[in-house]
Amino acid sequence: MQAQYGGNDKPGVLQMFPSAWLPYVQLVRLWPPAALLLIFFPHAFGILHAAIKMQAPAEHVLPTSITIFRGCFLFSNAAHTWNDLIDAPLDAQVERTRKRPIPRGAITPKAAIIFGSTQVLGAVIFLACMPLGVSTSGLYALPNIISTTYYPFAKRHTRFPQLVLGFCLAWGVVMGEVAMGLQPIAYSPGKASVAVDTSVIFLVTGTALWVLIYDTIYAHQDLQADLKIGIKSLAVLLQGHTKAVLWPVLMLMTGLLVEAGRASGLGTSYYLFAVCGASVSLGLMVWYVNLQDSRSCWWWFSNGFWWTGGTIMIGLLVEYSKQVRF
Repeated sequence: MQAQYGGNDKPGVLQMFPSAWLPYVQLVRLWPPAALLLIFFPHAFGILHAAIKMQAPAEHVLPTSITIFRGCFLFSNAAHTWNDLIDAPLDAQVERTRKRPIPRGAITPKAAIIFGSTQVLGAVIFLACMPLGVSTSGLYALPNIISTTYYPFAKRHTRFPQLVLGFCLAWGVVMGEVAMGLQPIAYSPGKASVAVDTSVIFLVTGTALWVLIYDTIYAHQDLQADLKIGIKSLAVLLQGHTKAVLWPVLMLMTGLLVEAGRASGLGTSYYLFAVCGASVSLGLMVWYVNLQDSRSCWWWFSNGFWWTGGTIMIGLLVEYSKQVRF
């Protein structure tokens, strides 16, 4: 069985790293790369969506994508370090997570804080590389920073931590647009008004529901332990009714992706891949996953995200390729 991000990694890819690095590789969920890519995908959606609207040349889109991927790597490292630092007392009580680096003592809280701080600093430097400058880009990043900081506490305060995570990750769409030089939410002091790109809002909301679905499935891995120690989640709230709720959420996500395409004037390729492809792939996940089996939940989480995130990216990429200038 896969380690399932629990710190019980089997020999394989991780053997490539020096043994002293292994706890940090585990801490940031570097392998398998689902955690990093689930942060990058929404940013990529935003970059491609902006590129289509701007008719941006490939020599602008590709370097921006590489820069954002590097920034996502640092942000992912910082976010997972913060999450595990706050969650360490809870992780120590759950079978799957009790051998994560901090609960098992491989990384001390002080070392985690130092490491996480270096990652935050690196991520801030990447904000300075954005075309709108560090102050404006930082202002756009603020909602994400606040929600990411709060997320580890959400499972203690609310039964909807998946909604918080959905917002955290889906805000990457906005940051992808900002990385391309656009301002999807712009305040005009002279007119005392706020201009909002509704197509971006639709795409952000649809992405957030995608996150909600896959993270609810992920949360079922620890359902019994969460019930025992009092952790809150949609998995705990819904239990035997989870799939009945996820289906209408999937339908709403599909509708939002349709509206994002309509508001952006996107063509058939977007609807074929991004809308139909994403809906079918996520529908297969909801249909086939066995929520009573931790291994099934992990398999569909760690593999299914490729299909849904990939089809949305392909849909946007094909639309962009129709107008790309080399």
